[in-house]
Amino acid sequence: MIRLHSDNKTRFYIDNYRHKGLRQKLVKELEKQGIKDRRVLLAINAVPRHFFLDTAFAEIAYQNRAFPIEADQTISHPYTVAFQTELLNIQTSDKVLEIGTGSGYQACIIAHMGAKIYSIERQEKLFNKTSAFLPKIGFQQVRTLFGDGYLGAPKFAPFDKIIVTAGAREIPEALFKQLKVGGKLVIPVGIMDEQEMLLYTKVSPTELKCERHGMFTFVPFLKGINKNN
Repeated sequence: MIRLHSDNKTRFYIDNYRHKGLRQKLVKELEKQGIKDRRVLLAINAVPRHFFLDTAFAEIAYQNRAFPIEADQTISHPYTVAFQTELLNIQTSDKVLEIGTGSGYQACIIAHMGAKIYSIERQEKLFNKTSAFLPKIGFQQVRTLFGDGYLGAPKFAPFDKIIVTAGAREIPEALFKQLKVGGKLVIPVGIMDEQEMLLYTKVSPTELKCERHGMFTFVPFLKGINKNN
């Protein structure tokens, strides 16, 4: 049991046998949907998703669906989290940039797999909450940054992998520049309510290979920052 204090209130985070059983059931569901990377499935099985949601959603946290979080954002479907992570082919030596920290769940999945992860959030309120929360549940290795995801994180570049967890109308050039040769960028791109999941591999300093991996739905990838929202 983990006890967290916030705003003069105490919240108890309990990961019991029921929660673990629900995660195991979720993993089996993800396998049936085509997720094959055992490391991804083990991470999904290990990270308590209900910790990242309001207590009102605790009993349904392991359904394969998105849920609202602060600042009009969402925590993605577990299948989407697993799918994007599998596309990245995470290795323990990787340095990964995530655009869109949100609740921090996706970052923790990647961190659990042994990668070094930097995660950018543009919503100041959400950044502050998640940055304070993650170390308290054992994920102090996740480096959170407040800033504009369109600019990436040049101070910490280059990156082996980059993952974007919001729907982009265009692909920021800065992200390509901050990707190592041989590195991978996963980003959903589209101008309507659905986006196409694209996997880019940087095969040379000037050449990219693109693979298309179906349609998904994300909150919009916006430029700039939103302070004190």
